[in-house]
Amino acid sequence: MYIDIVPNRKSPPAILLRKSVREGKKIVKKTIANLSSLSIEQAQAIRMVLKGQRLIRPDDHFDIISSRSHGHINACLAATKRLKIEQLIGSRRSRERDLVVSMIISRIVDPESKLALSRSIENTTLGSLLGTDDCDEKQLYEAMDWLFDRQDRIEKKLAGRHLRNGGRVLYDLSSSYFEGSCCPLAARGHNRDGKQGKLQVNYGLLTDDRGCPISISVYPGNTSDPETLIPQVEKLQQKFELNSVVLVGDRGMISQKQINDFSHYPGIGWITAMKSGSIRKLMNAGAIQLGLFDERNLFELTHADYPAERLVACRNPNLAIRRTNKRQALLTATCAELEKIQGMIKRGSLKQKDKIGVRVGRVINKYKMAKHFVLDIGESHFTYEIDEKKVEEEASLDGIYIIRTSMTEKELSSEDAVRHYKDLNHVEHAFRSIKTMDLAVRPIHHRLEKRVRSHLFVCLLAYYVKWHMMEAWRPLLFADEDLEGKKSRDPVCAAQRSKSALEKVRRKTLEDGSPVHSFRSLIKNLATIVRNTCSRKDVQAGSGTFTIDTQPSEQQSKALKLMKSINM
Repeated sequence: MYIDIVPNRKSPPAILLRKSVREGKKIVKKTIANLSSLSIEQAQAIRMVLKGQRLIRPDDHFDIISSRSHGHINACLAATKRLKIEQLIGSRRSRERDLVVSMIISRIVDPESKLALSRSIENTTLGSLLGTDDCDEKQLYEAMDWLFDRQDRIEKKLAGRHLRNGGRVLYDLSSSYFEGSCCPLAARGHNRDGKQGKLQVNYGLLTDDRGCPISISVYPGNTSDPETLIPQVEKLQQKFELNSVVLVGDRGMISQKQINDFSHYPGIGWITAMKSGSIRKLMNAGAIQLGLFDERNLFELTHADYPAERLVACRNPNLAIRRTNKRQALLTATCAELEKIQGMIKRGSLKQKDKIGVRVGRVINKYKMAKHFVLDIGESHFTYEIDEKKVEEEASLDGIYIIRTSMTEKELSSEDAVRHYKDLNHVEHAFRSIKTMDLAVRPIHHRLEKRVRSHLFVCLLAYYVKWHMMEAWRPLLFADEDLEGKKSRDPVCAAQRSKSALEKVRRKTLEDGSPVHSFRSLIKNLATIVRNTCSRKDVQAGSGTFTIDTQPSEQQSKALKLMKSINM
């Protein structure tokens, strides 16, 4: 007799007590009993008894001294070894290098402050595997200072891995709010986090055309986007020694002034988009006519105001509808607020002209609709009306955008120019990952400028490892695996997931019935693999210890195995 465990698709497996008998020349299975009500552990125990193996009570022979989460640490360490992160940071092993790797992995699995890390590192196998169990926050800060002195060297190695002459580079700027007031980098500026009144620091992220991070530059919080662009060009040509490169930046980053400055840097090509004011001028001049979009959604044009440039005009009808609906919703909300102010004036609770002006200004600035209203404010008097002409002028641009590029038609097709500009969403995704719960770069608490720069660089290295892990884990995540198909899709229409990706979202399970994960949920799932430190009861206390790891599930084994597929 034996125990047969039979898979049952999406249902729990059937556990059957069977025996094999010979019938003529065939050996057939006969089921004696259905034991499916038992757990897998109970079935395995009966299987061992039937095989004549002896069962023992673990508690009679050894004690479990400690249990530490291990699976997620094991996956991250496997990724860092495949990516040669240790050699990237320093050619020789040192205490500082081990601490930096600990901070990188900690930032991926459970981002926290340096003080919190020094107190929680013993909760996982991270410290024991890297020899940093006994670290304190002072040592972590010293390791950050050590890393800062090597940032240029490390970024140059990353550029050597992922950038090449003639290739594309994506660049964008973001900010994170700051707690405290002593850091010289902290300043008030355009706050992208919506934290009004907070000091902030700005940082620019440079990636390859896939969104793999290469370099991060930190600036005072009041630095504008275009100011940071030329330093990136100089870094590409001087530090990274790239003779030619195509820089992709958004319309607020690559302005006309920056385009003019590119003439001083031979070999720099660029792709950006035109601002709405410039598009309106082209439409008023008759260079763009809506009838041209009747049979196609993009066409190429040239104009005397943009010499040595190619302009690719695009129109997305779905985007036009969304913008029209959003503008109408904002106008309606603004009118509702302005009517409340008129009611206050009518009741006599608001009289003075200056106070009325402040109230009105607060409303129209809230919804950014001031350009669409004609206001008349006086003592105990306020009227408004919507400027329909300006609304129509703006509506004529709904769904229309123009890509600008210095690349020739031989070097780049119109369709690829649009696709390459839209690749900036890779940088936006990187910012979301770095700033939110994935890596939690904000709020920044460091007081010294060097520490702020080093903190952001640790986050860059953590995102570098995470990016490669996500690429390897695509089959297990809510991610589109049809990357080649994206290259042939309509560049103007909104991005669409492949059928296989949509099917994963619909089912929320893979073909084998296992759940589809996000990156964060898969990391948490792997954390359930623990390393138990045990000791034998028949030996002297403190000696004879050994470790036993939790047996990984089939999906966990696949996730760990996929780390071997990571390539630099």
